[in-house]
Amino acid sequence: MFMRRPQEAHQGIQKACDTVLQLNVRKRLGNFVLNADLSLPGHGVSALFGVSGSGKTSLLRLVAGLDRPDDGAIYIGDRPLVDTRRGVFLPPHRRHIGVVFQEARLFPHYRVHGNLTYGMPASAQSRFDDIVELLGIRPLLKRMPGTLSGGEARRVSIGRALLTNPELLLMDEPLTGLDGPRKQELLRYILSLTSELEIPIVYISHDPKEISAIADHLVLIENGSVTTSDALDRVLNRIDLTPQLGGFDAASVLETQVSRHDQEYGLTHLILDDGQELVVPRLDASPGTRLRIRIPARDVALALSAPHDTSYRNQLDATIERIGTLPDSPATVEILLVTGNQRLRARLTRKSHDEMGLTQGTPVKALIRSVAFDMRQL
Repeated sequence: MFMRRPQEAHQGIQKACDTVLQLNVRKRLGNFVLNADLSLPGHGVSALFGVSGSGKTSLLRLVAGLDRPDDGAIYIGDRPLVDTRRGVFLPPHRRHIGVVFQEARLFPHYRVHGNLTYGMPASAQSRFDDIVELLGIRPLLKRMPGTLSGGEARRVSIGRALLTNPELLLMDEPLTGLDGPRKQELLRYILSLTSELEIPIVYISHDPKEISAIADHLVLIENGSVTTSDALDRVLNRIDLTPQLGGFDAASVLETQVSRHDQEYGLTHLILDDGQELVVPRLDASPGTRLRIRIPARDVALALSAPHDTSYRNQLDATIERIGTLPDSPATVEILLVTGNQRLRARLTRKSHDEMGLTQGTPVKALIRSVAFDMRQL
């Protein structure tokens, strides 16, 4: 289900209406060979993750048209960007793809307004004000690039890419090199893009926390090949992928909706898809707002019945779906729980597991600390 057998590139690629990007390419770069077979959904953010040198940027350059594959094909929907069998190779400016690099790469002799409108088609003029407002760059329009901070320059770079009316946006380590506050600021702007615009994004980062905050779909790349490609929550809940997810805290992602606020205690009540409730520190979100919350496995404890006189405010009814072990941690047991239509990951000591007599199908109470949540608005 999670690993796809590579297709022969010269046989072509089947395309699906819910898929924005499909590729099956081979490229030799010295002693390194990129041999990737991948389909990405036509919505949200798809993140590419792997160690340095695994082939992430090389793959992005092939999609952008900055390099040619030795063999294979790349399609956006039904439109071929490159197909070596058919002799098709669209140059970058005809691919309708926006690219944002680590460096802003702004024209130093143009003001911000000139950088934004450079190469902008007439059809994008109506979107100019909306994108400027969305990225918060209106106060920058008359400034020269040399006067911008790193975060400001990258916001301008993103705006310029969006104003080309792209069908797909590629972002290669856009937060690298920024300090903490600037990084968080730009991350918030990128998150706003995902909720306000209907442009799919392919996002490269080496930072697991960054990916967990922004991605809907996660692609693992190893030694030039795609090893896993699936929804973020499903990949993070794959106990067997723990070694490949180095750097990621074992965690689960749940979708919720804001129910109400408790003003007296500074808390927010969230509702899950099965009607169960979670209580978290007060959020600046209106009732009805949908949120995606990330819960580290280390912050989930289990009980066989509802405990009393405990500081755990969140107690979810759940059932054990799977139990696994980690090769490098014989004292630890990984447990995958089902709660409603969603899954929750927990990590216990093997001794606790044995003493509780936990098995597949055991009903349990999942106890979650109220301070354990990272949130993203959907």
